[in-house]
Amino acid sequence: MSLGRAWAVPLLPLILWLALVLSGHEVELFLWMNQAAQILPNWVWAWFTFLGNGWGVFALCFPLLLIAPRQLCAALLAGGFAAIISLILKPLINLPRPAGVLAENSFTILGNPLLQHALPSGHTLTVFSVASAIFFATTPARRNLLLVLFVIATLTGISRSAVGAHWPGDILVGSALGIWCGLIASRLISYVKNQQLTPTSLIPRIIAVAGILELYILQTTVLDFPHNQVLQYLGSALVLITLLAFVMRQNKPQSNV
Repeated sequence: MSLGRAWAVPLLPLILWLALVLSGHEVELFLWMNQAAQILPNWVWAWFTFLGNGWGVFALCFPLLLIAPRQLCAALLAGGFAAIISLILKPLINLPRPAGVLAENSFTILGNPLLQHALPSGHTLTVFSVASAIFFATTPARRNLLLVLFVIATLTGISRSAVGAHWPGDILVGSALGIWCGLIASRLISYVKNQQLTPTSLIPRIIAVAGILELYILQTTVLDFPHNQVLQYLGSALVLITLLAFVMRQNKPQSNV
């Protein structure tokens, strides 16, 4: 898909969202999704939700600092855009979540009930922004294998209804906005020169310092659910190993990437 056509892709989930709202069947669809998802254990949906947590996805993507710094920079920039949009739109729109409308025993909730700030789904927004940024920051010839990122992002979005946190419409809007965030970030990062992305350059060093903060967060905070503790340990290991390898490269001459 060309980059030009990609800008129109988010219109599809937005059209689906509008159709869902106008149909008046969003509650029924949410209850069906929430119930159908229970065929899988809670930890599966908790793990997918982890991929939509900014700190969680940053940890899992951190090795890109060494093997694909341009893609990591695009993902971080897109994630930043997603965070800003979420912080602005959620309180501005201030729609109730399922737990703020439906009876508590009418659907499955994982973790503490969340009542407000439904639209858009922040986790969906984040994961689609990161997936899109990595995908479009990669050369077209190498993108085919990265299509799986959108499958993972879709499952992450579905997980938000599975754990009882978001309406389907929240997920659709989050996915659309996330794709646009990724497209914008990948376009901006394309102007960064290769020399600015070597391990001895300023941008990667700033990201490495942020990795130290990431380690602290992973070790002191429960990201969304206790089920994700194993992923936090894995993320900590990935960040630590990457940081050690990054430090070792500081004294090596670097060629252009």
